[in-house]
Amino acid sequence: MTKRVLVKFSGEALAGEEGYGIDTQILNFIAGEIKELVDNGVEVGIVVGGGNIIRGVSAAADGIIKRTSGDYMGMLATVINGVAIQEALEHAGLEARLQSAIDMQEIGEAFIVRRARRHLEKGRVVVFAGGTGNPYFTTDTAATLRASEIESDLLIKATKVDGVYDKDPNKFNDAVKLDTLSYDQALADNIKVMDDTSIALAKENGLPIVVCNMFEKGNLLAIVKGDMTLCSVVK
Repeated sequence: MTKRVLVKFSGEALAGEEGYGIDTQILNFIAGEIKELVDNGVEVGIVVGGGNIIRGVSAAADGIIKRTSGDYMGMLATVINGVAIQEALEHAGLEARLQSAIDMQEIGEAFIVRRARRHLEKGRVVVFAGGTGNPYFTTDTAATLRASEIESDLLIKATKVDGVYDKDPNKFNDAVKLDTLSYDQALADNIKVMDDTSIALAKENGLPIVVCNMFEKGNLLAIVKGDMTLCSVVK
């Protein structure tokens, strides 16, 4: 069974049907899924996006806000989401630590990889917020970077679909699910598993990427136990 994983949640997923903000019932569900992993001896890191609050690219779209400032606004959004996830995890009875790539000592620890690994070894869930701390990089890239730094066995991208398809399954009835694909295939075919920087970094570090449906109860635990029928794997 997988020993250490990093789970990437999108910010939009936290918003639920509202499309904006944070749905506490979704937070509660996520915390329950993570607790199953921890109770089974899995060390868990989490990266969350900020799209339920603001996206840097969108904020800077008309040129009034500079792209760098827009991206920092997006990073701050991930900190808000990170605090919410930490609270939900603690409410579920888990020990959790928030580490931010942007220094916010009143809210969470600064990201220090050795400290993060120590927390994981002690059974604490570590929530990595603030993206990479740099503009022009997505939270997908942050997830791949943190997963590589903590030497995760697996990067799980928890989405609203059960894997990777050759085209949008919500728009095309003949969309075909790809159970496995190579890093090169994901890059060459422009299949939007994650952005190209994320995939290239995963390839460089030999980090498998698993794409699954976060809303199917028990999915995460089944995957770390080796059931890959519930997802798509890029490796």
